[in-house]
Amino acid sequence: MKNVFASVLMMMMTVGQAMAQGVSFEAKVSKRTLGLNERLRVDFIMNENGDDFTPPRFSGFIVVGGPNQSISNSWVNGKRSFSKTYTYFLTPTQKGALTIAQATIDVDGETYKTTPVKITVTEAVEVPRDPNSPEYLIDDNLHLVAEISNTRPYLNEAITVIYKLYFRNPLRISDARAVENPKFADFWSHNIDIPQLKVENSSYKGEPYNVVVWRKSVLYPQKTGKLTLEPLSLSLVIDLPSNRRDFFGNRILQQSSRTVTAGKRTINVKPLPEKGKPANFFGAVGQFNFDALINKNMLKATESFEIKLKITGNGNLKLFKLPELVLPNTLEVFEPEHTENVKTTLLGMQGNIEDNYTVVPRFQGKYPIASFSFSYFDPKKEEYFTLRSSEHIVDVFGGPLANNSNDNTTTFAAKQILANTDESFRFIKLKPNLEPIFKKEFWNSKLFYALLTSPIFLLIAFVFLMQRNQRIAGDVEGSRLQVAKRLSKKYLGEAKKNLKNKTLFYDALERALYNYLKARLKIKADDFSKDKIAEILAVKNLEAEEIQPFNALLENCEVARYSPATDAKMQQDFDQALSVISNIDKKL
Repeated sequence: MKNVFASVLMMMMTVGQAMAQGVSFEAKVSKRTLGLNERLRVDFIMNENGDDFTPPRFSGFIVVGGPNQSISNSWVNGKRSFSKTYTYFLTPTQKGALTIAQATIDVDGETYKTTPVKITVTEAVEVPRDPNSPEYLIDDNLHLVAEISNTRPYLNEAITVIYKLYFRNPLRISDARAVENPKFADFWSHNIDIPQLKVENSSYKGEPYNVVVWRKSVLYPQKTGKLTLEPLSLSLVIDLPSNRRDFFGNRILQQSSRTVTAGKRTINVKPLPEKGKPANFFGAVGQFNFDALINKNMLKATESFEIKLKITGNGNLKLFKLPELVLPNTLEVFEPEHTENVKTTLLGMQGNIEDNYTVVPRFQGKYPIASFSFSYFDPKKEEYFTLRSSEHIVDVFGGPLANNSNDNTTTFAAKQILANTDESFRFIKLKPNLEPIFKKEFWNSKLFYALLTSPIFLLIAFVFLMQRNQRIAGDVEGSRLQVAKRLSKKYLGEAKKNLKNKTLFYDALERALYNYLKARLKIKADDFSKDKIAEILAVKNLEAEEIQPFNALLENCEVARYSPATDAKMQQDFDQALSVISNIDKKL
């Protein structure tokens, strides 16, 4: 009896100590600072067994492993030690300060939360490789490279940057997306469209590889000196063979997530030479042709003609201005109309730019249009060139002669003659033959009677509309069913749009199922659980084999958030959701 009493007393003391210690629930991370290409381990540890563990959403991270659950329960010197741990492995998707939000768990009816953990993600770092790890195989057969056409260009000289992803057997890329795109802050940039990513055969460092051209960019440096190209980083899902084999002897593939980066590159931009620089040089760099075109050589005074300054060629066409038009004061010049017909390829900008001036002469005479000059720098020949247009003479007749004297009276008289003899206002009709709009009285018109009877028709339409709304309001069940169908179609539509994004797809699919049952079965939000759903569906005369697919689909949505899912699996779950909703509708 003494031994039994001592044992009971010991157990009561142990329970008392456990209660005195209290419940502990905390989040621990393997590191607080990591590179964009590194992994992070997160452990959620509790000292009491709990239920309904809810992890955070891990914003800014991809879950590449977990949750892994481990339990430790031991007695040492009469003291109980319990520990339960949920472990996740994460890969960051962006740089900067990120936060792992709170996880929650219920212990004896109380909800406990972890403290948020702040993580700093830096640029990709070099990670030591383990020859015994599959990561070693990936590092040796996967490369993201930025190929630059010219690392020492002149200011405003075009260069191309092509980002290529090289990989070879036994690796296969099952998914890829950009997590960091270069900004090209000190460059004028243009991305060449790639309609579809294609895998092609190529070589890397003399060895055969598969290659995917991920991005093509054309850059024009806008500053001199050493400029930095920010890196491109890609998040990849890689299939690689494991040491296990299936029933037929084929190697079983395993998936691994990896973030690769092309690294920073430095461009040394040379300034344009001062030696030989023309006075009328305004920044044109490339190879160009220049001309000034006139559409009329003979016209009347006050008529107009056009002078078009046109530059054609290959270079920074959008980054400089054309020469200004300088003409005699007796010619009135309007602001030019600027047009660009330029396309950007891997060779740079190609095409032409134009300034089209409208010119109106006020006096008769012969007007010489002197040649215009345009200067540019050719980076290939490293030399300045100056182009001159052809000279033209415009013959103006039918107007007063220009008077260059200082007699203001004579000048005013000449302009007055021009104004009086000009036909500038010949488009104005002097005898318009206007007629009244209403030939009949308004009181006897059709418009009057239509306006008079329109309130009656509006009143009748309003009565019919009110009756229709009352019928719809009385059909509560029908309205609820319509709302449920609209919600299901809405969320299923969102799920279908996001078949390529696992997280968004399963969030939308789960919301569609829940919202449908809320309206269809009149379930309140606080009663929403799988057991409650199964109970109510059973009351509605649904068999267990008809309820099980719905709950199984909800479990798929929960599990798929934290485990890899293929496009085929997501399509299968989407089709299953359509079938489950259709079957429940038929039964109900």
